[in-house]
Amino acid sequence: MPGFPLPLMIFAAGFGTRMGALTQDRPKPLIPVAGKPLIDHALEIGLQAGVTRTVVNTHYLADQMTEHLAGRDVAISHEAGAILETGGGLKAALPLLGGGPVAILNSDGIWTGTNPLTQLAQAWDPARMEALLLLLPLDRTLAHGPKADFHLAPDGRISRGQGGENHLYIGAQILQTPRIAATPDAVFSLNKPWTEMIAEGTAFGLVHDGDWCDVGHPEGIAAAERLIQSARHG
Repeated sequence: MPGFPLPLMIFAAGFGTRMGALTQDRPKPLIPVAGKPLIDHALEIGLQAGVTRTVVNTHYLADQMTEHLAGRDVAISHEAGAILETGGGLKAALPLLGGGPVAILNSDGIWTGTNPLTQLAQAWDPARMEALLLLLPLDRTLAHGPKADFHLAPDGRISRGQGGENHLYIGAQILQTPRIAATPDAVFSLNKPWTEMIAEGTAFGLVHDGDWCDVGHPEGIAAAERLIQSARHG
């Protein structure tokens, strides 16, 4: 298998508050779905895509994550003080990821169909893109709320705030990192650089050719397990 061309960052530092009691004694990425912790589902996607460098960030109950990942070819970016949010977490991990583009996966989703990283890499055009976000029409997502994130134009550019948002970001993307590195804040959401990229016309979306389930809350677990079972039986 040819190596995946980009390093992979997996976001796994959050408190998982939407999971309620399930995250009182363990971090959300260690919650099992179909017999396997969420973080292992994400790592498997990376392995299947041929990723050769993976970084996982940690914060909440980080010792459990460190123990779970011990012995694997995974670098850990630990957020020891305040949680840094998605943008700050990526910025803090850049020394482990290098200065080029980075693939990103959230650890609280289940994807079926084409490997999301492979699909993104095949469509990635660094000459015109700062961001390529994997999307689905809102009515094709599972266990997610009623609000979409972006409008997807025919040329692939994304926008928001103008009405007509009908696509949801499903937790996989490729990003150029100079703008992230240059952000002066230590704690910030990726929404901030996304907004700047959208304004400059360098943020794009790609519709995933499979399904996706949000496993950020307890109801998503059963829905994700049904999705996995359905995909296995084709």
